[in-house]
Amino acid sequence: MKRAAVIGAGIGGLTSALLLNRQGWDVTVYERGSRVGGRIAFEQEGDYRIDQGPTIVLLPEMLLGILEEAGVERSKVELLRCDPLYRVHYDSGRVMTKMTDRHEQTAEIERLFPGEGRGFTRFMKDMDTLFPAGRAAFLEQMFPRKRDFFTPSLMALMGRLRAHKSVRKAVGDYFEHEELLDAYSLQSLYIGGSPFGTPGIYSLLPYAEHEYGIWMVRGGYAALPEILEQELLARGGKIKLQTEVTGLTIRNGVCTGIETAEGAENVDAVVYNGDFPHLNGLLKQTPEVTVRRKPYRPSSGCVLIYAGVDKRWDDAVTHQFFLPPSLDGSLKEVFQKRRIPARPSFYVFNPAAVDDTAAPSGQSVLYFLIPVPDAEGVNWEEESEALAERVLEEAEQRGFPGLRAALRWKKLRTPADAARDGLYGGGSFGIAPVLFQSGVYRPQPKPFPKIKGLYAAGASVHPGGGVPIVMQGARMAVNQLMKEMGT
Repeated sequence: MKRAAVIGAGIGGLTSALLLNRQGWDVTVYERGSRVGGRIAFEQEGDYRIDQGPTIVLLPEMLLGILEEAGVERSKVELLRCDPLYRVHYDSGRVMTKMTDRHEQTAEIERLFPGEGRGFTRFMKDMDTLFPAGRAAFLEQMFPRKRDFFTPSLMALMGRLRAHKSVRKAVGDYFEHEELLDAYSLQSLYIGGSPFGTPGIYSLLPYAEHEYGIWMVRGGYAALPEILEQELLARGGKIKLQTEVTGLTIRNGVCTGIETAEGAENVDAVVYNGDFPHLNGLLKQTPEVTVRRKPYRPSSGCVLIYAGVDKRWDDAVTHQFFLPPSLDGSLKEVFQKRRIPARPSFYVFNPAAVDDTAAPSGQSVLYFLIPVPDAEGVNWEEESEALAERVLEEAEQRGFPGLRAALRWKKLRTPADAARDGLYGGGSFGIAPVLFQSGVYRPQPKPFPKIKGLYAAGASVHPGGGVPIVMQGARMAVNQLMKEMGT
């Protein structure tokens, strides 16, 4: 039986381990922390528990399909549909509701932005063709060589997907009003990118929201790693917690083992699931690796506020975005000037709106995400508390009346905390999804063509961030491993 080591028990590592286990491999997962899940975890205080990281489930069929391929029954993960998808609260006082039904969405856009409904209809019609093509070309393909990417057909598709434009300019081909541009480009924040710096191909995200819905996991996204852990252990896989891998053994262009404090172990293949820029630290002096001279750019960071509240809001939906007078200006302060904006945008997750078990009866758990720079250059201990207070005050005024008086528990998480947990640069989403860190320019599931037996999965690896997308990357890594290594 062939042996594989998986370094890191994030969602990419656990997915890789289950897929390999199902192919008959002896798999051991090595995790330096005290739990599995990586970015996907719970924050808890007494009866209050809420997701620490991801909350929005996009592309549910991709997530469930990969789990099924890994041998996990769909029934073990209960997804709850969020419809309306979410609300966007504008500083102007407008509130736009996003919905699954196209006719209802067109009517909502016409109600708020007369004459703009036809742009939405045209956007969805164009993306009906472009999304399947983009998914097949970018989400389901690796690019081990530059020439695999720069083909005439793929370059033509890139042009149709407006990859040469930013997301904001790409959706500007459909909408005119600034507030609509905000609503159809803010999705780049899901993967730690700015609307004006993320390639237009990511306009696939707002389409996917309408076409496939927005969902959440009953009990919280952080229930998912626990399910995968139990499945792997039940099938004979092994997980070693609080065991840090300190090096890789590379001999004659083949990865033959790992090193930990317990000593060296020989394996037939390794899947790396830490944040990719940290992999070089394990390779030491390896002639087969061309070290990247220019550092990767981290994604944006987040200040996160977790709250337990002795109150429920009957009219509140699960997901809500609160935008400042100028989203473009606010985010340019974050991404270009690298400072906390005076008027930040923020997202609120209110799981009790669809999952009555998310909080004690009559109470709520809330999650506030504020886009901020990565960890470097900000004194987070000084800045974060004042920022949190401003956001809670604004949330109370614009959508959650009585919030602060009903607050029973509050905890903050900053980019400095993320950096301490091993997230590259304190960015919450891996490396930034800018043009030259996307597609062929992003680390690939087989990251070093000259090293056999070494593969990678995670938010910083192609095809990118977001839980189902990371799982798809893990699937590609394992498929490539099986192709090269056999059984």
